[in-house]
Amino acid sequence: SAVKENFVVESLEKKERKSKTPPPFMTSTLQQAASTQLGFSPKKTMMVAQKLYEGVKTDRGNMGVITYMRTDSMNLAKEAVAFARDYILDKFGDQYLPKSAKNYVSSSKGAQEAHEAIRPTRVDFDIVTAKDYLGADELKLYRLIYNRFLACQMTDARLESQTLLFKGEKSTFKASGRKLLFDGFYRVTGYHEKDKLLPELEKGQKVTLDDIKPTQHFTEPPPRYNEASLIKKLESLGIGRPSTYAPTITILQTRKYIEIEKKRIHPTEVAFTVIEMLEEHFPEIVDSGFTSNMEAHLDEVDEGKLDWQKVLADFYTPFMEKITKGKANIKSQKMAIPTGEMCPKCGSELLRRKGRYGEFIACSNFPKCKYTTDLEGNAPPEPELTDIPCDKCGAMMVIKDSRRGKFYACSAYPKCKNAKPLVPPRELDVPCPKCGSKILEKEGKRGKFFGCSNYPKCRFISNGEPLERKCPECESMVVHKVLKTGEVYECIEKKCKWSEAVPEEQLKGQTEASK
Repeated sequence: SAVKENFVVESLEKKERKSKTPPPFMTSTLQQAASTQLGFSPKKTMMVAQKLYEGVKTDRGNMGVITYMRTDSMNLAKEAVAFARDYILDKFGDQYLPKSAKNYVSSSKGAQEAHEAIRPTRVDFDIVTAKDYLGADELKLYRLIYNRFLACQMTDARLESQTLLFKGEKSTFKASGRKLLFDGFYRVTGYHEKDKLLPELEKGQKVTLDDIKPTQHFTEPPPRYNEASLIKKLESLGIGRPSTYAPTITILQTRKYIEIEKKRIHPTEVAFTVIEMLEEHFPEIVDSGFTSNMEAHLDEVDEGKLDWQKVLADFYTPFMEKITKGKANIKSQKMAIPTGEMCPKCGSELLRRKGRYGEFIACSNFPKCKYTTDLEGNAPPEPELTDIPCDKCGAMMVIKDSRRGKFYACSAYPKCKNAKPLVPPRELDVPCPKCGSKILEKEGKRGKFFGCSNYPKCRFISNGEPLERKCPECESMVVHKVLKTGEVYECIEKKCKWSEAVPEEQLKGQTEASK
């Protein structure tokens, strides 16, 4: 039998190979590594990285301990590399230091490389020192960034791969092994694979087969995406930017398009419904190639290679035609499931629909019949009638509720879609720098912002409060911003980098005035 078969070592091959040093982190690779090694979500990774970037309290004062964390670049400052090389030589010896500094190039599709790679700002702020100043999560992420930065400037690791061929009368078997010869950069990142050593044998040596352990393998479907692998896929397709990876996944979760179970991403029924509808009516728009090409065109506009008006014209005209046609078709098919029950008001069939607040029951005869209930049969509260006439159609305004609070809406909806905030927006004393109209304080999805009252004719907008004072460097408008690190005055022009902290006496005055 095969078990008693004798074998001879037909060949013994040993090959030395190098394990290349990993490149420094950019946003996408940091999010992937933090997900797989630390179990951090992309959102958490960016929140912790933001704290490390903005500054932590040390004996040297408040100090940002990493460079900017939204980047698609692998470039490193020469001074930082020089400090790293000195540290490696001093800490680990010359066998861990390559003859020259290592440079890396981003392979990301459409990389803009406006910033450095993510690295520690000071090599002497090492892990031992950092333990005294950083919280648990901050230390975990800082260790990952710090070690990767050192590793990218160290020597490659050397491994030996071994292959043995055993030849018998009826069959030939192969055995493979591996061992680490020199740890190189693994000295700081850690070597997590165990050596797989083979017995020391010589060519022509006779061996006996003791046992055969058969194993069966089936072809399995590709695994579901986790957050790290999804970001890697988006990056390879050229979709998104360093600043958008984490928010994209967060939005998908918030809108209930995906659920994350045991770190794997599962699309929901809502996602399938939305995708089916979008693919039916807007196949070119939801294609990943469209997003990638659009971002490439926008990059060329930014670089001055393409005219922005032509890019918009080529895209917008056919896009709006598709939108108009698609919306009409979607409206007629709007996710509605017949319930088999009759409307108590008009006798038409009731439908189960999906809205922005979840599922509800509505009459199929809408808008003629506006009967609705929740799934338990509870009717929504009636809007509060006012004596204020609509300035567009003359019907009375009513007070309705939304996710952002109460607002005025026309009672003739959906014929008239006029709506206004319950509390009029605050007017600033500062005129719009573009058209001279009044500037209003408004509330949007992302919080407070300031916009021109002449919208949409004038599209001036600012997330900082415009002030009457002028920038001392370029004479443009100055705005007041409240950041996590404190309050600042800043020039509204992006090209002008002027800014200054709000003086303490002014902060006190503002606090007392607000009381």
